[in-house]
Amino acid sequence: MYLNTIKPAVGAKKAAKRVGRGIGSGLGKTCGRGHKGQHSRAGGFHKVGFEGGQMPLQRRLPKVGFASRTAKLTAEVRLHELGRIENDSISLETLKAARIIKQHFKYAKIIATGEISRAFKILGIACTTGARTAILNAGGSIEE
Repeated sequence: MYLNTIKPAVGAKKAAKRVGRGIGSGLGKTCGRGHKGQHSRAGGFHKVGFEGGQMPLQRRLPKVGFASRTAKLTAEVRLHELGRIENDSISLETLKAARIIKQHFKYAKIIATGEISRAFKILGIACTTGARTAILNAGGSIEE
């Protein structure tokens, strides 16, 4: 193989469109742009989604939805699941060690589902109002 014999693969190089080279080429006179109008002129340009002054589709449709960034990283912990932990102080690390939540979660929130029988000291974990009252009624404490 020599440098002067190297060629691109067949079909890899497409010939450029030669416009304005006579009627027989099929791209003479108007050069494939048709007659008149914005797109026939040099610099004929409009924004993507522009509908000629009509209210564009993306503005006619209502805004919908919201995606919370932290929702995917927050685990829900039920009150009755706290009973599986031997420690009286509960933090994010103790929940992961007891395999109540998976390792990839960065936050946790205790929700009021089920009941608790003993007092817990909650460290740095969010609680719903129902869960908060249940923990405090059982003699526990919450530190955030």
